[in-house]
Amino acid sequence: MKVINRQLLDATTEKAKQSPRRRMNHNFHEDLNDPINRLLNAMEPDTYIRPHRHLQPDKDEYFLVLRGKAVVFIFDEKGYITEQVLLDPLQGTYGAEIKAGIWHGLLVLESGTVLYEIKPGPFAPLSEENLAAWSPDPEEKEAVNTYLEHLRYAYPNTHM
Repeated sequence: MKVINRQLLDATTEKAKQSPRRRMNHNFHEDLNDPINRLLNAMEPDTYIRPHRHLQPDKDEYFLVLRGKAVVFIFDEKGYITEQVLLDPLQGTYGAEIKAGIWHGLLVLESGTVLYEIKPGPFAPLSEENLAAWSPDPEEKEAVNTYLEHLRYAYPNTHM
C-alpha cells in the first residue's frame, strides 16, 4: 500500500525548497509508461509552471490540493484568463479537472503547497506546441517574475 501522510508531504516539500525549480514530484506510478500517472507535486510560491496544454496526446489532468493554496488559471488561445479557481482546503475548494487541449497554469500562493496530480499515461514530455508561446520561457528570469506578478494581480486576494 502507498500512503500519503504528513511525513511524505514534509519530505517532498523539503526537496522542493532545495530544488532550483522550487518544486518536486513524488511519483506513485512505478513506471513512466503506466496507464495512469499519479504524483505529489510539492511547490513553493516562486515556482513557475509555464502555461501549457495536453494535446496530441490528449490528456485530461486532475489536481487535488492536499496542503497550501494555489490558483488554477484557464487561458484562451491568446493568453487571456477565462477562468480561475483558488484551491484551498481551508475554504472548501479541493480540486480541479482540466480537459485535454485547454491552456492552463498554476500560481502557488503558500509555502508548502502540495497537489496530488493524476493524468493518463504514459508520460509524454510537453512538446513545443503544448507550451504557450504567449508566456515566458522559464530561462527568461525577469520575464517570468513579471508574468508571475501579473498572475498575482489577476486573482483577487493574492496581493501580498
